[in-house]
Amino acid sequence: MIENEEMKQAEEQYSAGSIQVLEGLEAVRKRPSMYIGDVSERGLHHLVYEVVDNSIDEAMAGYCTDIDVAILEDNSIRVKDNGRGIPTGMHPKEHRSALEVVLTVLHAGGKFSKDSYKVSGGLHGVGVSCVNALSDALTAEIHREGQIFTQKYSKGVPLAPVEVTGTCDDHGTIITFHPDNSIFTQTIVYRYDTLAARMRELAFLNRGIRITLTDERELTEEGKPKTEIFYSEKGLSEFISYLDAGAETLIPETICVNTDKVIPIDIALQYNNGYNEKIYSYVNNIHTIEGGTHLQGFKMGLSRTLKQYAEKNKLLEKYKGDLAPEDFREGLTAVISVKVAEPQFEGQTKTKLGNTEVTSAVSQATSAAMEAYLEEHPKDAKLIIEKIVLAATARNAARKAREMVQRKTYMGGVGMPGKLADCSERDPEKCELFLVEGDSAGGTAKQGRDRKTQAILPLRGKILNVEKAAVDRAFDSQEIQNIYTALGVSVAQEDETGEKHMDLSKLRYHKVIIMTDADVDGSHIACLILTFFFRYMFDLIKNGYVYLATPPLYKVAKGKEEVYCWTEEQREDASLRLGKGSDKGYTVQRYKGLGEMSEQQLWDTTMDPDRRRLRQITIENAAEAERTFSMLMGDDVPPRRQFIEENAHYANIDA
Repeated sequence: MIENEEMKQAEEQYSAGSIQVLEGLEAVRKRPSMYIGDVSERGLHHLVYEVVDNSIDEAMAGYCTDIDVAILEDNSIRVKDNGRGIPTGMHPKEHRSALEVVLTVLHAGGKFSKDSYKVSGGLHGVGVSCVNALSDALTAEIHREGQIFTQKYSKGVPLAPVEVTGTCDDHGTIITFHPDNSIFTQTIVYRYDTLAARMRELAFLNRGIRITLTDERELTEEGKPKTEIFYSEKGLSEFISYLDAGAETLIPETICVNTDKVIPIDIALQYNNGYNEKIYSYVNNIHTIEGGTHLQGFKMGLSRTLKQYAEKNKLLEKYKGDLAPEDFREGLTAVISVKVAEPQFEGQTKTKLGNTEVTSAVSQATSAAMEAYLEEHPKDAKLIIEKIVLAATARNAARKAREMVQRKTYMGGVGMPGKLADCSERDPEKCELFLVEGDSAGGTAKQGRDRKTQAILPLRGKILNVEKAAVDRAFDSQEIQNIYTALGVSVAQEDETGEKHMDLSKLRYHKVIIMTDADVDGSHIACLILTFFFRYMFDLIKNGYVYLATPPLYKVAKGKEEVYCWTEEQREDASLRLGKGSDKGYTVQRYKGLGEMSEQQLWDTTMDPDRRRLRQITIENAAEAERTFSMLMGDDVPPRRQFIEENAHYANIDA
């Protein structure tokens, strides 16, 4: 009776007046994640990309050559280009400045008119207006027709009409904005390296465009802001050289595919002596991390042409086994960039191209270019075919080891690694697996853990560096077999589109935590494990299941008071506080290994979910991550030495 009365009241209250209408950009501020993905550090940087993409669109249309991006001292962002400048005249339907319409109305912009832009980086039309909505301050300065037009906003609302503030002899748009910290509650501090990676990528994808990135928060020795210029004359072929900086190339030159028909296609590819396949696909400068029809077309065209050439020239007579599509791509680095007038995106993250007409266009373009190259370079062609045969041989040799891993995996709890100390909980979302360096630390972790939800798998020494090992060696590794078996996952398999995916339906833990010593050796082991996950279990990283534990570096103690410190600054602060300004009366212990901690200390600092510091492993820029892994874990020493010298100030190296 009471329940029926409550339902009746609810029905009466739900009337026409209950329907909430969000005016202007209120919807963006109410649900920002719907428009920019999230409001974490990733979404924060996405604001910059939205503004820069508008400038790139001007460049793609042929009206812009220079883009300047600056991080200002207060973490504001300024993006300046020398394009045509956003129109400022009166909009015929809105009866206000076109500039104000672009900055305050969703789905408003020149991209919807085929006369203005043939292709553009984003067709949703919410870019700069979303940035405006999510900024507590934004200033638009337009240089156009000899005048400077300015308008200021706060949280998407114009503070005054557009006004003429001066004269000029140039043209372009300058957008300066400061993210709203009531929206971006985690951080509003921009990472230079994150922005640099995207600007570098855009420069490679759009040759001839000069992109300058300046960080006014950091000054050089000369007292000038840190500045980097990204410019590529050759485009994708230089992108390949950048990605393969730490690899030994198989053939002397990069193979390029260029067509400018109905669908402009730009592809560059190179084979190296490594074992990993690195293919990056883009549509209108958008990184399609889930691939799509353009990637499918490239793989089809490549495999078909190489196989036909090998059979025609009788290069497979000595090889009696089968050839799989993946054999044609071992050691391949490729970048595929297509320009599509009306792209259709699908997939979980809306970054998978679905236009069916693109498949045949890319396949035919790839085949034509590869046929021409192979005929003109018979020695290089023979080297490529020999590598393909070696890849097929190694794949067949790896099959038995892989099948053994699969059998162990699908046996469930039976046949688990002997060193695995499992947890009692069976809900994967509540379970954690700690991959721990060595038996000693593993023993301490087993004693200190929460036995209900935390499992421990000690790893013996340094696992195999899969960056320099063939597939058969990787699956022969006992430590790698143990990881597969403990996790309960299948080996990644190719689907009908050529994409590799793992079956995660039987994944036993939704947190896989790498826990190593806080020293150089520990960091090296963590890097080896991450390289393995990146190459063989990428879906775990993609789905956010991989984490790094962060044990403390120091313990500062005085009497019964103990303070754990993760940074030098924390150690100095704790020493000052406990020592009360003196350098006496307290002790500092430097933890070089997990084994130096008691089980209670390890729990308190590194394993307790309420107090620990976990770092989730994410891949914001797969191309940059690929290059870093190849450089750090590959054979080529000079690029690795340069990287260490440039980043040495980030490392804590023990004597």
